[in-house]
Amino acid sequence: MLDDDNLTAERPTFVTHLECGLAGDRYPADQVHNLSKAGRPLLVRYDLEGVRQAFTKEALARRPRDLWRYRELLPVRRVQDIVSLGEAMTPLVRLPRLGAKQGGGDLLVKDEGRLPTGSFKARGVTMAVSMAKAFGITHMAMPTNGNAGAALAAYASRAGIKSTVFCPEDTPEVNVSEIALQGAAVYRVNGLIDDCGKIVAEGNQKAGWFDTSTLKEPYRIEGKKTMGLELAEQLGWQVPDVIFYPTGGGTGLIGMWKAFAELEAIGFIGAKRPRMVAVQAAGCAPMVRAFEQGGEHASRWEDAHTIAAGIRVPQAVGDFLILRAVRESKGFAIAVPDEAISAAVDEVAREEGFLMCPEGGATYAAYRQSLADGRIGRNDCVVLFNCATGLKYPMAPVHTRLDRTKEIDYAAL
Repeated sequence: MLDDDNLTAERPTFVTHLECGLAGDRYPADQVHNLSKAGRPLLVRYDLEGVRQAFTKEALARRPRDLWRYRELLPVRRVQDIVSLGEAMTPLVRLPRLGAKQGGGDLLVKDEGRLPTGSFKARGVTMAVSMAKAFGITHMAMPTNGNAGAALAAYASRAGIKSTVFCPEDTPEVNVSEIALQGAAVYRVNGLIDDCGKIVAEGNQKAGWFDTSTLKEPYRIEGKKTMGLELAEQLGWQVPDVIFYPTGGGTGLIGMWKAFAELEAIGFIGAKRPRMVAVQAAGCAPMVRAFEQGGEHASRWEDAHTIAAGIRVPQAVGDFLILRAVRESKGFAIAVPDEAISAAVDEVAREEGFLMCPEGGATYAAYRQSLADGRIGRNDCVVLFNCATGLKYPMAPVHTRLDRTKEIDYAAL
């Protein structure tokens, strides 16, 4: 087995068509698409019986442990179109002290901060850029709260594709600098991410750039669904009882729900599904409000604010797909305040030595709250998603000093 086998060996492909997630009408594969005629996300469909015949767990076990090991369930047909920066399988990290402290069952974190550009956005963007390369697209654009833009800048540069990124004006400097350093033209916008999205959409019409916004192209879902494929494989082709997922645009939650259905169809897992929990911040919780009101769609959240910028998405085009997955799984949507998010990041770092990003911290805060109020069971196996490395985020300053010119009381240190 060579380390790059998944990137160099041609394998059979099984994409049949694309399908509107809302209306169900079909669209041809191997053509450029954004949203459906209904203005809703398109989902990639496969000949799953063909996959079942051609793809085995034994063959998979012999492949390098990266995202591209699941090629039969991915849309990129030719190896020459794969744009990769080394998307290794991310680890499941147990939090035994905190699980015991909270009186819960097995508590694990899937640490997406190990991916290129330091976040799970690499999964979706590697797929979107690979398909853009296959289609001959030369200019891609997106709105971002930071991490998605960094991923687009890196992968587009890798592919030789021009990229333009728009972010809210309060986006942390580290994210803006990262985007620019990796080759994109980046602009701060006096508004939120959906305001940036309007600029991208207008540029698509007037300048012809390709709109790579969340769920406005079909392939970021396919990249993000590999989180579900990996998770099932890492758990011995089982699924956890509960998944807590930080939810802004919701691509990963939708993608994982799709992944579990595809895995069952090809015989890799059974009918059991995890309860999917959409975690939002109290200052921007459109999905929570819609879930609690019983709605199919989520209206825009006004005055959105939270320290967890990655989930500060006032309105999501895939709202109905998020809510559908949550309800079908018998899960729920939950909002946590910024104070709880900060406390969660601090507690996990001090107790377990694991530095979460604020969005990941939100999932631990939601886990604590859900365990306390009985929404999850004390024996449940729970997976939290840490969507980015905590090293990309501001940390509290440390002012402790030691004067080496004076006698040091070592016993007190």
